[in-house]
Amino acid sequence: MADKKTITIPLEEPVEHDGKTYESLTLRKMKAKDLVASDLVTGDARKGMALFASMAGVPIQVIEELDADDFEKIGREAAPLMGKRGKAMQAAMARLDMQPEAALLQ
Repeated sequence: MADKKTITIPLEEPVEHDGKTYESLTLRKMKAKDLVASDLVTGDARKGMALFASMAGVPIQVIEELDADDFEKIGREAAPLMGKRGKAMQAAMARLDMQPEAALLQ
């Protein structure tokens, strides 16, 4: 099976920004420039948001306005586009899905 180069993720809660409504986001395979975009902001959460925004070609404000469930869905579904970083994210999210209470206590 060939690696996917893009994935389109429908949003449960559409986001409006700058006069445009986003009902889905299409993310492409991560590139080095996406890592650079994440370095331009401070805070771990905003770095992840900047990474997704860069991969989707949207302003970071679009990602910041996502419903929490949509943000988590993007993290899960975009992971295969993110190389080794994505595989580590998938493993971490799988652990959270299996034992959410235990993960919160760590």
